[in-house]
Amino acid sequence: MSARLQGRTALVTGSTDGIGTAIARALAAEGAHVIVSGRDTAKGEKVVASIAEEGGRASFVRADLAGGLPAVRELADAAHRLAGGPLDILVNNAALLINPAPTAEVAEELIDQALAVNVKAAFLLTGLIAPAMAARGSGAIINLGSISGLFGTSGSALYSTTKAAVHSLTKSWADEYGPSGVRVNTVAPGPTFTEKIAALAEYLAPMIAAIPSRRPSTPEEVAKAVVFLAGDDAANIHGATLSVDGGRAAV
Repeated sequence: MSARLQGRTALVTGSTDGIGTAIARALAAEGAHVIVSGRDTAKGEKVVASIAEEGGRASFVRADLAGGLPAVRELADAAHRLAGGPLDILVNNAALLINPAPTAEVAEELIDQALAVNVKAAFLLTGLIAPAMAARGSGAIINLGSISGLFGTSGSALYSTTKAAVHSLTKSWADEYGPSGVRVNTVAPGPTFTEKIAALAEYLAPMIAAIPSRRPSTPEEVAKAVVFLAGDDAANIHGATLSVDGGRAAV
């Protein structure tokens, strides 16, 4: 373990599996006390145990971010109690993965769920956590966007819409909270190998074939980008989108 984030507390939403777990482990490996959050208590406790085995420190707070303001407020309050004050790092990672489908076939209920988890929850949680960071004069917020929010993809209108909203929020929050010492940035993964994404292999194959690196990213590669933006090496980076996509968004 190194200690770039020693003494800091980080909340990572949606960190009981996939990219979120990799982010939690990477932040803990740099010395941060990581608050793991998600709906599945068994998975969350497993992540906390794995971090402890690696010499890190973590706690689990169960939260269903589709529950609106009451659920989000409960998570923010628990995180502040564990941190003993304002958080140092917030990673808005939780998102509803949406299977590709034509726009006309997307159910209204799914639209509401996607907006609630992917956009509204991050909006509310940041509104509850960022002001305390700003009052102290420091903090880092990293939003997980997607290259799907940077360009159009047939069959991905809903997911792309939610991620484009996340990218827009990053820019607005950078302007709102930057003068108070709070840095807000986005990490935008391309296709990334996780258990959930494996089921979309056929759909993603043409996109991967067009990537300059000719391969998807790993969760650990995405996590390293988050660690960079959370730490002092990114001290004057505000409102940026760091794509971890093998070059797909650039060509």
